[in-house]
Amino acid sequence: MPTELSAQDGTGLSFTLQPELMSSGTSNTLENTDGQGSVCNSLTGEESGTGSASRRLRPTGHSRSRSHTHAETEGDCLHPDLEVGEPSTSFSELRYLIFWVQKSLPFIIILCSKLILQHALGLSVGVGLFTTFIYVNKNIQAQVFLQDRRSKLQCVWLLSFLLASSLLFYYTFEMDSLYFCLILIKPHVEPLDFWEVLWIVGVTSFIVKFLFMGLKCCILLLPACIMVYKRRGKWYMFIEELGQFYQVIAPVPPWFHYLLRSQAVDSSVGITLDVLLALLYIILKLLELYSRYGSLHTTVQTFFSYEVNGAPATQSQCSGAGDLCLICQSKFKKPRVLLCQHIFCEECIVLWLNQEKTCPVCRTTITDRIHKWKTGATSAYLQFY
Repeated sequence: MPTELSAQDGTGLSFTLQPELMSSGTSNTLENTDGQGSVCNSLTGEESGTGSASRRLRPTGHSRSRSHTHAETEGDCLHPDLEVGEPSTSFSELRYLIFWVQKSLPFIIILCSKLILQHALGLSVGVGLFTTFIYVNKNIQAQVFLQDRRSKLQCVWLLSFLLASSLLFYYTFEMDSLYFCLILIKPHVEPLDFWEVLWIVGVTSFIVKFLFMGLKCCILLLPACIMVYKRRGKWYMFIEELGQFYQVIAPVPPWFHYLLRSQAVDSSVGITLDVLLALLYIILKLLELYSRYGSLHTTVQTFFSYEVNGAPATQSQCSGAGDLCLICQSKFKKPRVLLCQHIFCEECIVLWLNQEKTCPVCRTTITDRIHKWKTGATSAYLQFY
């Protein structure tokens, strides 16, 4: 028979507690301090086990603190991520990104493969034009550096290679009449979408480079009696600046036609947007042409000016220098003495100052102007708009 315990509070009222219920409620409470679900079970057990008599109990200080502890435990269980720091959050985001890339990698590969197969001809043409440009540009600079030791056969081969590459390209796309872009006329490409315009402008930029690189090859083929080597640097610079200026103008017809496609739009809002985009394009193009015109104007002034580097060297100065040019390692030809009193051949120092602006011996600054295009190099910048 269960033992009953009696208790009496301050008001003189007595009540009876059953030990089984007290022990069961206490054990449930002690076992459920590790999780939210167990805490809820212990609270439910206490309420159902004690009945209406236990609900009349006035909680003591110890039970109140225990209830407060249970509430904190429950709050911690409901909000486990409140104390998470920034490094752990960044790590979880990075891990999620890596997981997403791993899952999406097969689809990305399939999409790229499909795009490559659909545009295989255009991509192969672009790669071919780029490799042709790199090969010819490198060889032209090498031949310019060799001066009178250059190979005329190599120059003829470079000129023929550029011409054959351009003709083959236009023959491949004969139906599209892409050569119209060279004379500032829209090509016969329908429909003229964004990617088509971008590709047409890009390959036209390569062809324009090929044309002006061909002019540089023609300058290389000229004999020294017609054009001296120190003068050729200015020609290379002038040809390159003129080619870059023309590359800015060539993309205007296809882009302007693409932006003004108002005949395919029925709403007045679409027509207004096309006109605004075309006007914005023209404004940006005029600003770029203005900047290019300033560079071209400076180049033209340099082209028609005569650069004087140093003063003529006397015979005694040449004898004191050993009568030997330190650049060409041969006897002086029209020797010039610089501000630093070093003596060089006139043509040698002019060719040196085409790439540098200091003395080749003591590195004293001789001129404040340097023109990199005098070496016969061609800019790799492509005009896409």
